[in-house]
Amino acid sequence: MKKTLIYTDGACSGNPGPGGWAARILFSDGRIKEIGGAEQETTNNRMELVAAIESLKLIQDIKCLDPITLVTDSEYLLKGITEWIISWKRRGWKTAAKKPVLNQDLWIQLEKLNTTQINWEYTRGHAGDPNNERCDHIAQSLSRGEKINLETH
Repeated sequence: MKKTLIYTDGACSGNPGPGGWAARILFSDGRIKEIGGAEQETTNNRMELVAAIESLKLIQDIKCLDPITLVTDSEYLLKGITEWIISWKRRGWKTAAKKPVLNQDLWIQLEKLNTTQINWEYTRGHAGDPNNERCDHIAQSLSRGEKINLETH
């Protein structure tokens, strides 16, 4: 079965501090598109969320009909969107400790983009997965304000 793979990562120099995010999209037809961005004052978790949001927006904009596997090295992102969000919403966007959910604005955006077409997977960071390593390199570079060539073909 054809499927599109999305790898995402976020990085932050200091937490909070300057951050970067990246996504590497491997389309079922062999095309590859990398995207990324930076923010001056953010957190690593926000950058992880932004990477997923921006990659899914791109997929939606181009009307990709393939099943999608989004691969992340962030347990926060994975568990947040597949498990925790249900309880957060039921409790009025409060954690089990009755504190406001951090990054609620981004969780709401991500939930709107999350469809049954998307399968969420975890990969261990810095464990040799070339697509994850590439996203990490892009996100780290952007967090430091460095120019980086993003692959598109």
